[in-house]
Amino acid sequence: MKPRHTRYRGSWSGRSLLTVLAVFLLGILFGYISPQRPSNALSDTDQAFEPFWDAFAIVESRYIDPVPVESLVDGAIAGMVNALEDDHSGYIRPDLCDRAVDFSGEFSGIGVTIATIEDTGEIEVVTVIPNSPADGAGVMPGDIFYEIDGQIATSLTQAELSAIVPGPRGTAITITFKRDGELVTFEIVRDIFTLPNVSFAMLADNIAHIEMKDFNDLSRQQLDDAFDALDINETSGLIFDMRGNPGGTLASAIDIGGAFIEDGVLLRQVSRDLSEEVTRTSAGYADINVPIVVLVDETSASASEVIAGAMQDYGVATIIGETTFGKGTVQNIPRLSNGGCVRITVKRWLTPNGHWIHDQGITPDIIVEWNEDDDETGGIDLQLEAAIDFLESLRD
Repeated sequence: MKPRHTRYRGSWSGRSLLTVLAVFLLGILFGYISPQRPSNALSDTDQAFEPFWDAFAIVESRYIDPVPVESLVDGAIAGMVNALEDDHSGYIRPDLCDRAVDFSGEFSGIGVTIATIEDTGEIEVVTVIPNSPADGAGVMPGDIFYEIDGQIATSLTQAELSAIVPGPRGTAITITFKRDGELVTFEIVRDIFTLPNVSFAMLADNIAHIEMKDFNDLSRQQLDDAFDALDINETSGLIFDMRGNPGGTLASAIDIGGAFIEDGVLLRQVSRDLSEEVTRTSAGYADINVPIVVLVDETSASASEVIAGAMQDYGVATIIGETTFGKGTVQNIPRLSNGGCVRITVKRWLTPNGHWIHDQGITPDIIVEWNEDDDETGGIDLQLEAAIDFLESLRD
């Protein structure tokens, strides 16, 4: 039975996305990473920047305590990008930048996913990776970070906590969690582990269930392994489950899309000058000849929406679940001279048929809401059951 995903608010966006503590994953659809800097710099805007330099001089000369120049620069850059009022653009400090662009699928840390609780701002463990250091120590889903190596965690953002907890293999970290009103403390030795991105099982009536948790460099190979293990074309149907999947890299989405759509348009990217770039699926068509259901929910975002939207447009799958998150933009992460990065929105993306799903999401073909307060469900995954019922109905 698939555990439900609690609704959360991530620290970078107004809605919920998971963050792996071994890497700063924000559920963003990334394009290429460019180190280039603008050539014209500030040649035409010196006058506009005079108040900035005035403020810098005042803070540096009059503020009651000395402040490192690097801290002021970090704050100025963050303020500049925040002025865009774009949830998906932001400044990434030097200590976070390397993790923000790591989509290898292998991490060094404790092995949990986290999210920020909307009502309290506390950071909670959502899942514990099996056989990870956190799993071995006894960390449990629902544990709330209280203290990390003596530092109170309640003042930390999700990004800051994600920078502190990961670390080199073999190093120890002491974390205190709040659990059921009590404090529990663990000393956890960090280790390298592979995030189990794809899981699969054979359900009743010979129906295959494949769940993908995000899009990284290992995703397509893990998906192919699942197809082979299930002998996919000998099943009576496939449920491809992307609920709770916050996205990942565009390259991975292209690879995954190629499994389901043979040599077709996966998405259309529109730039600032309104020029359009057509992105096609890559090679590696899986030639699946059984009915496919794609499961999505309101936390399925970015690359998940690219795949679901393309499969819906081509009619190669039936989409079941809840309206998706609604992230229709692409980001780049140029690196700055101080070692930091700027994550910045550079394109809008459209489905193959030209639909822009930003702030609207993808509406499933069959809507099945999840009501966490409905005691009559008895813990049954209603969306998964609806997918099974639909596939079984095709044989009636």
